[in-house]
Amino acid sequence: MKRTVRKDFRPQTREKARLELESAFDDYEPEKTEKKLGSALFFGLLFGLFAAFFVFLYSPDLRDALFRLAPRENYLRVDGAADVQLYEKELARTAKTVQAKQKKIAAFIPREPWLVIDTSGNQIFLMQEDQLLHKGVCSTGSYVLLRASRNKQWIFRTPRGQFRVLNKMRKPVWYMPDWAFVEEGRPIPPRDSPLRYESGVLGDYALALGDGYLIHGTLYKRFLGMPVTHGCVRLGDEDLEIVAKNMGTGSKVFIY
Repeated sequence: MKRTVRKDFRPQTREKARLELESAFDDYEPEKTEKKLGSALFFGLLFGLFAAFFVFLYSPDLRDALFRLAPRENYLRVDGAADVQLYEKELARTAKTVQAKQKKIAAFIPREPWLVIDTSGNQIFLMQEDQLLHKGVCSTGSYVLLRASRNKQWIFRTPRGQFRVLNKMRKPVWYMPDWAFVEEGRPIPPRDSPLRYESGVLGDYALALGDGYLIHGTLYKRFLGMPVTHGCVRLGDEDLEIVAKNMGTGSKVFIY
């Protein structure tokens, strides 16, 4: 009887797999792969930015389109078991409460002209009771820190709150505080020195609010509407004249 010999193909299979793996590594090019990944990432981010931009740009239109597609109900649903008289009493009570609150609010509104200063938007609103008389542009505190020494420094901010005009001056003269000399790099003179007085820099009027803060004119009209002052409120010539002519000593000023 003839004996058959069984062949072992496993070494050949392992050798073939090894050769295929080596050829695969030979075809691998890291630079091209990195370029492909970078391109895919770049175009993905670019598409995302464009999509976000169009969503931001057209979101109101999309919302309005959805509202137009949604079914509308032109009728009022009323609970049949509701007590109509109870609702009417509650509505009347609510109306009285609103009227009482409105009266309390009206009691806080000054009868004489009053001024509102918006330090964020650098705007002023001259009011007569609840009516707007004039709207203008101003400049308020810059919030810059000026340091003279370790224990002496100033932050140029406009105070917020409710104030009254303590004094109204015509052709005011500026009394220069210490920080004015420090800012210019000049020695600080005595408090009664003539060097501290400077005229022609505050405009035609100045309204004193206390603690050295003024509403006054400016020589730097190009900076109106910007937070550039040392804490005072600067106005243009026209706005300053309107405010000064409508407000006097005791007039209220609200700064926020």
